Amino acid sequence: MHRFYLPSANCRDALLRLDGREAHHALHVLRLQRGEHVTVLDGAGMEYYCDVESASKNSLVLAVKEKKHTPAPACALTLLVAVPKGKLIESIIQKAVELGAHRIVPLLTEHVVTQLDDDGAEAKREKWQTVAIEAMKQCGTPWLPKVEPPQGINEHLARGEENDLSLVGSLQTERRHPREWIRDFQKQHGRLPRRAAVWIGPEGDFTLAELKAIEAAGAKPITLGRLTLRVETATIYSLSFLNYELQLQL
Repeated sequence: MHRFYLPSANCRDALLRLDGREAHHALHVLRLQRGEHVTVLDGAGMEYYCDVESASKNSLVLAVKEKKHTPAPACALTLLVAVPKGKLIESIIQKAVELGAHRIVPLLTEHVVTQLDDDGAEAKREKWQTVAIEAMKQCGTPWLPKVEPPQGINEHLARGEENDLSLVGSLQTERRHPREWIRDFQKQHGRLPRRAAVWIGPEGDFTLAELKAIEAAGAKPITLGRLTLRVETATIYSLSFLNYELQLQL
């Protein structure tokens, strides 16, 4: 069954309307006809099982036949990842969606080549959010992660955000296996973290100053094994592990 995305604010009626990119794909790529079955995801936990009611040149009307709500994951995972060269960040975003990230924060660190002004950062964010939407539709999750504009480490830390548990992949300081930090938290609080974050550095790692700033904000240094991993590999490794450890009850 084909999947489409429609923001929750547009999913309040018995008839849903697809416009823009979604309608173009449905009409001119898939060539959907009246009576065909589709699924609409709202990115906020709802799935709408629909039949095509009518189609025009630029829009599609869907009749909702059934609704399903999927509870939010037990732990909201934030991925903070340095922007790699080329288009690798798009692949990273795709995998992060599949592996249950709640939010994705692209980082501009000292070892990141890309530097952007405010307009460029917002343009990138919009493009990367579209990548996340396509990944959501492909894998079928009804929860759409928010992709933030690329930002510096100090800019992000200045927000003073708090997580139950924050981890940072590190090559430079004393590190522990991430499971040890999770078990320490569980022993202290009697539960698993409900909000967690993981920081992944660029090729060449975070600088020592960056790492100290991240750790000073509460992040715990972790090892990802004895090998030096590429950014995209470290991201998949970390999110896979945290998804297994923190979302197991789902």
